[in-house]
Amino acid sequence: MKITLVNTDDSSGGAAVACRRLMYALNTQDKIKAQLLAQKGKIKDDNIQHIATNKIKEAKALANIALERLAFKPYHNGEINSFYFAPANIGMDISNLQVIKDADIIHLHWINLGFLSIKSLKQLAALNKPIVWTLHDMWAFTGGCHYSGDCTNYLNKCGNCERFLKKPSENDLSRKINLSKSFFKNFNFVTCSHWLKDEALKSSLLRDATVISIANPIDTNFFQPLDKKASRKALNLKDEVQYILFGAANLNDDRKGLKYLLEAIELLAQNENSKSIELLLFGKANKDELNIPMKINELGSISSMKKMRDVYNAADLFIIPSLQDNLPNTIMESMACGTPVVGFNTGGIPEMIDHKENGYIASYKDAKDLVNGIFHTLDHQIEFGKSARKKVLENYTEDKVAKKYIEFYQSIM
Repeated sequence: MKITLVNTDDSSGGAAVACRRLMYALNTQDKIKAQLLAQKGKIKDDNIQHIATNKIKEAKALANIALERLAFKPYHNGEINSFYFAPANIGMDISNLQVIKDADIIHLHWINLGFLSIKSLKQLAALNKPIVWTLHDMWAFTGGCHYSGDCTNYLNKCGNCERFLKKPSENDLSRKINLSKSFFKNFNFVTCSHWLKDEALKSSLLRDATVISIANPIDTNFFQPLDKKASRKALNLKDEVQYILFGAANLNDDRKGLKYLLEAIELLAQNENSKSIELLLFGKANKDELNIPMKINELGSISSMKKMRDVYNAADLFIIPSLQDNLPNTIMESMACGTPVVGFNTGGIPEMIDHKENGYIASYKDAKDLVNGIFHTLDHQIEFGKSARKKVLENYTEDKVAKKYIEFYQSIM
């Protein structure tokens, strides 16, 4: 069976990482040939094909992003961020590429940022090949946003988009985009979390579609518990300190909940038991917003997975105060390394963290309960860490996830 996975990038972003890991996982199985088609990327692998292979093609890819933003500018009510809203009116036709023609299954992942437009997806649908689409956010069933926040308009064809549009109305751009996606119901959808599956099936677009839930895979031989002292030494960290780890690709994204982490740290600093606690931070952040009463160890953006593994192993716990998230790779990576996690009761997070067994689920947007979770998890760090590793081994290994996908592929062929 030949599978062609499709993603905008081969490595940048959580969806790209999950997609590439799935490709590796599938290729460990008998009679499976999985390849990744990416618009752009830097990874050299015989199973990964890039479209932007020269400066002209790279320029065209960047031009598509610019054109999409330019076309959306008259409608938008503020700064345009392609990771918040994608009209997908600009893209390219990949239906004639040999890697697509040869595929038994076309498996889409995150395809925005000027890569595939809604028209591009129609061109793929016209091939009459089975199409699987793993959703890493809500875009496939909204009127353009990747995450809806508190808005539930996607339940009824969108429209009245006050969050992103300058002139919201019943038949605004979000309604038009939503209606243009009506053929999506013919695709076969996989969501990484049960939460996203439930939201998809409630939506006006996908309530009649095939939607199942399969988690992302992770290489548990790579992400595993290491000697904590050695990991700390590699990062020039102290042995006697308790480290709370926090990080994301873009910490300034409101959805990542930095505001609530900062509130929690303010409260934490007032407690006598917090004197030995320091914050370990990775990702892009606005340093001006991090004026907090606790020592911060900034690691910046990390591209090396070996270093990232050391970071998880050096930490005593990972905290993720996201306000809306699917099935974060960071939680899975941390738990695989035996580092328990504290997060809010939202999205797919409580599917991964078992409250007071391998981490702590705090009440939504409750900074005080985050603090409770930090202290409780630090008090049970060793036992929670072992349980966290066990949860990953039982649910998220490459072999288990790959077999679930193959079973799904076979069911739709």
